[in-house]
Amino acid sequence: MTLKYTYLLFYVWMVLLSMPSYANNGAIELITKTTQFEAGQSISLKFSNTDNETPSLYVSNSYGSTIIKPEIDSGILNYQIPQSISNKTGVVNWKLLANNSLSGAFTIISKQKAVALETYLGPPSIQAGGTDYSMLVVIPTDYLDNPLADSTKVTVKHQFLDNQNEEVVLMKNRIAYKNIYSETKTGRILVSSECLGFNSKEYTVNVLPAIPTDFNISHSRNHDYADGNQITTFSTSIIKDQFGNLVSDGTYIDFFITNRSNHILKTSSTTIKGIAVAKMIHPDHEDQWTVKAFVEGMAESKPIELAYKTIISDFNVLFSEDYRTVTIGPLKSFMNQMVPDGLEVSLSVFQNEIKLNTLTKSSFEGYATFKLDTNNFPSENYTLKIETAGVQKTYPNVKL
Repeated sequence: MTLKYTYLLFYVWMVLLSMPSYANNGAIELITKTTQFEAGQSISLKFSNTDNETPSLYVSNSYGSTIIKPEIDSGILNYQIPQSISNKTGVVNWKLLANNSLSGAFTIISKQKAVALETYLGPPSIQAGGTDYSMLVVIPTDYLDNPLADSTKVTVKHQFLDNQNEEVVLMKNRIAYKNIYSETKTGRILVSSECLGFNSKEYTVNVLPAIPTDFNISHSRNHDYADGNQITTFSTSIIKDQFGNLVSDGTYIDFFITNRSNHILKTSSTTIKGIAVAKMIHPDHEDQWTVKAFVEGMAESKPIELAYKTIISDFNVLFSEDYRTVTIGPLKSFMNQMVPDGLEVSLSVFQNEIKLNTLTKSSFEGYATFKLDTNNFPSENYTLKIETAGVQKTYPNVKL
């Protein structure tokens, strides 16, 4: 019997030892029942404390974490949440650093009054036609810079030409957005937004012409002679997009000219009021041009053909006594006038059908003169070939 009582006393003693830990679980309890607060509000969590413990409170949100010491008032533990946490919206998790390890969470919501509208609009330029768009993103915020709650109504307003529209957009994931589509005409779209009586400033989207369509080109010139002096002017028709809008000023146009020898010349210009004008000097010999213009990668013109007639059918060549000075001229043009200064004249020197050198001069007052130096051309027989304006003359076996 003595052994039986001994075991019974031991059992009771073990139960008594275990009772403080169970009592401790219920010693500290959360008194604050509110789980939702407004940003900027003074927030404190209160706990009962019958065992006079003063554990710290671990608090964490998306901006960071901190540990709070309590204030004790009449046996109540009061934990004041710092403003760095209470001013920001979101979920705040807490944990009491005590043996019972109480934990929980509360939510901070924004004050439903907009004091600012963070607004983003882009791109600032879009293409006419109704398929391109600019996106307006609006983030209404309260006085603590917190985005307002989801489902808050934001009114998006935009005006273009004679059309003015308003549309209500609900905030989702703390933002409101709206795609502003272009129309078929060019111009400016004015955009603004409103939330809870607070209005944004005015924003602008430029609607530019769409891709150019094919066009025509024309030419003008004083005459059709190949004098190497006058200018031929090329002009495009009015270049528009598929909706009838003039292409933007400054659109780059290339004019490619293919001559009779399949060599390619190029001139270029930019549009003003839909028209581009470029110039090219006349050839200095009879030639045929095929001209075509391009807006690179987007549009092109139909080709046009131009013919240039020679201005010289023959010319005089005068040799000095020793044949080392060669004078070509007078060079006369289509009205029997002297050709403009600068007409290219070339003299090629051959020996045994091998070209030794080609000398080039520009005409001056209708003449061009060459001097064949003895250092370059010793006293021997040569063949001289003279060419200008596409006309050639050959003098074989010239003794220098």
